[in-house]
Amino acid sequence: MAEMTVRAATPADIGLVHRQLAAVIHESPHYSERFKAHEAARLDKTFLRNLLAIDPWHIMIMCSDGVPGGAMVSGPECGAVFRYWSWVFPQARQTKLGMFGMRAFDEHWDNGRFHKAYTYVRPDNAVARALLKRYGYRETALLEKHIFGEDYLVIEKFYTRQDGPYDSGYMGRLGRLKKQIRQLVGG
Repeated sequence: MAEMTVRAATPADIGLVHRQLAAVIHESPHYSERFKAHEAARLDKTFLRNLLAIDPWHIMIMCSDGVPGGAMVSGPECGAVFRYWSWVFPQARQTKLGMFGMRAFDEHWDNGRFHKAYTYVRPDNAVARALLKRYGYRETALLEKHIFGEDYLVIEKFYTRQDGPYDSGYMGRLGRLKKQIRQLVGG
């Protein structure tokens, strides 16, 4: 049986993640052509590099025997972590990598930084809804005509959150410089 692991993305992963993300966006049967064009343009390499600068774990790579087989792209949103996209690459779709990744995502992000994880799912995407429900997520709202006139469900899972300052996720020049210095000195 293959060994499944997750890891934070590196700058070298951006090209692969971007290509695979663009493909899964365009092949998805659940979204309008207008949404697909918008989403593919928005989630470009610059967007991915900015997530990497905030925290490399916002692009979580799922691996099977060390080979990337899927990814989860997330970002901080007002004290919560928003899951933009989660998908398994075509060559790993008949494996348990997606289920492994769901558990790994929550294990990593339920660390006191965020009060919940959430995502939007089209109501007709029964597979995503069932998978999220299996891992403790619940449907909390139907957003009618929310994105380009289409309905979306808000699906969320509450995390253990300690009192203290929220992680805003935003990082200006000074924040990036501090992070680079911490990485150089190993802290």
